[in-house]
Amino acid sequence: MKHALLALLLVLAGSLAGSAQRRQSAKLPPANAPTQPARLELDLHPFNSEVHVQVLPEDSSAVLLVERESGGLRRGKFSFQKLNHALQPGWTKALDVPVGFELTDLCAEEPMVYALFQDSSPGHRLWVAALNSRSGEITTTTFDTKTSREIYETKALGGNLFVTVQVEQHVTVLLLNLRTGQLQFLPSVYEEIPAALTFTADSISKRAKFVVSQSNGFKSRLQVKQLSPQGQLLRTDYVQAASDRGLLTAQLSPGDTTERLLTGTYTLRDSRYSQGLFATDLSAGVTPSGARESLRFYDFFNLKHFFDFMHPAREARFRQRGERRRATAGEFRLHYRLLMHDLVPFQNGYVLVAEVYYPHYQGNTYGFNPGFGYGPGYGYNRGYNYLLNRTRGFEQYTTTHAIVCGFDRRGNLLWDNTFVLKDVKSHDLVATVRLRPLPDGKRLALAYLDEDVIRYKIIDRTASSPNDLSVPIQTTTAASKNPEKPSSTSDGDLQAWYGNRFLAYGFQHVRVEGGQDRDVFFVNAVAFE
Repeated sequence: MKHALLALLLVLAGSLAGSAQRRQSAKLPPANAPTQPARLELDLHPFNSEVHVQVLPEDSSAVLLVERESGGLRRGKFSFQKLNHALQPGWTKALDVPVGFELTDLCAEEPMVYALFQDSSPGHRLWVAALNSRSGEITTTTFDTKTSREIYETKALGGNLFVTVQVEQHVTVLLLNLRTGQLQFLPSVYEEIPAALTFTADSISKRAKFVVSQSNGFKSRLQVKQLSPQGQLLRTDYVQAASDRGLLTAQLSPGDTTERLLTGTYTLRDSRYSQGLFATDLSAGVTPSGARESLRFYDFFNLKHFFDFMHPAREARFRQRGERRRATAGEFRLHYRLLMHDLVPFQNGYVLVAEVYYPHYQGNTYGFNPGFGYGPGYGYNRGYNYLLNRTRGFEQYTTTHAIVCGFDRRGNLLWDNTFVLKDVKSHDLVATVRLRPLPDGKRLALAYLDEDVIRYKIIDRTASSPNDLSVPIQTTTAASKNPEKPSSTSDGDLQAWYGNRFLAYGFQHVRVEGGQDRDVFFVNAVAFE
C-alpha cells in the first residue's frame, strides 16, 4: 500500500513539474521573434493629448507632433520632438498654431516634415508648418482656397505639397507651393466620384504618379499620369484589357522611368469586386489594337496561398465548387475587395501587399462573408482610393488577410503568400500591416499592432509559415524588480521604420506588481533578425 501511494505521489509530482515546464515554455517567444531594443515613455494621457508620429528612414530617426490641452481649454499646445535611432529624445520645438485650425495630416520629404492644418469653419483656409528635422527650424505658410474642401491625403515632393481634395462631386489635387505661397488646382487630375485613385510621390524619379480608374459602365480602363514636382503633366498612359476583364485600381512602381511596372486588381463585369491581380510593363509597348503587349492576369483562384484564411476542408470544397463552375459556365466569379499598398523594391523586382476586407452594415449581413459577400455601394479609402460610401447603416470594415506577391520587373508573378489576420476592424479603411525586408535579403517581415501584442509573419517566398505568431509589447527594456505588464493600449499603431525595424506606439496603462501603475504614451523599437 505504501509503495502504491509513493508511486502515485511520484506520478503527480512529475505531472505537476511537466505542467509547470509547459507553462514556462509557453511563455518563451518563438525562435524568430522580434526584439524590442529601445522604448520611450512620455507622461501623456489620451483624454487630454494627442501624438502623431512621422518616421524618417533615411537618417533612422522619428519626429513626434504632440498636442496637449491647455488648462482645460479646447485649444491645445503643439510641439515637435525629435527622436534618434535609439529613441533618445533630442530637441523639442514649440509650434504656435493659429486659433481655429485643426491638424489634418502629417507627411515628410526628408529632412522636412510637414503638418497640414485646416480651419474648422468655414474650412477653406489651410496652414502649413514645415519643420527641418535636422536643425529644428520651423516655417509656416497660410493658403486660402476660397471654398471649403474635404481633404483626403497629403504628400510632399520637391518641396511642394500635393493635397488630394474633394471639390463638390469630384476628386482633384491641390498643389501648395511653400516657397512662393501660391496654390493651384491641377486640371490633369479631376475625376468624378466614385473614382479609384492611387498616388505615389516618387522621391527617386522626382515625379508624382497618379493611377485613375475610368469606366463607362461596361468597360473600365486605367489612366496613368506622371507629374513634375511643380505639377506639370509629363506623361500619360492608358491601360485597358482586350477581354471582358475590367481593370479596377493599380500602383505604379517607383524608381527609374525607363522601367514602369503597373500592378493592380481586375474584375469580371462587376466593378465592386476583384477577381485577381494583373501586371504590365508600360515600357513594353502596345499592339496595333492598342492593347498592352505585356498585360498578364493572375486569378486569385490560381494563387497558392490566397485562401489560407479558410479551414483546409472548407478550402478544398471551395476549390471543387470553383472547378465545377469553370467546367460548366466557363468562369467562377469571386467577390473580394482589396486595399493595395505601394509597390516595394525587393530582389531585383517588387513586392505587392494588398489587404482583403469587407464592409459591415448595421441590421444586415451584407459583405459579411469575405468569400461570397455582396456589399452594396463602396467604401471610402483614405490614402489609396476615394470611393464615397453612400449606403446608410455602414458600421465598419473588417480586414481578414493580406496577400503578399513577388513580381519581376516585367510583371511576371514569381511567388505568392498570405498573412491571415485576426479580423481587424476599423471605421476608416486604412492599411493595417507593415512590411520590412530582413537582413538576409531573402525574407520579409509583416507585422501589425493588435492592442497589447505585435502580430507578425515571416515570409520566405511561397513557403508556408505560421500565421499566429505574436509577442507582447514590452513595457521595460531592462530588468525590473517589480514585474509589470500593460493592461490596455489605445490609439496604437505600427509603422515600418528603417532597415529591419518597425516603430510601435500608442497610449498605454502599465500595471506594476507591488508598485505604482502609470499611464504613458510609449514608443517601442521593434527589430527582426
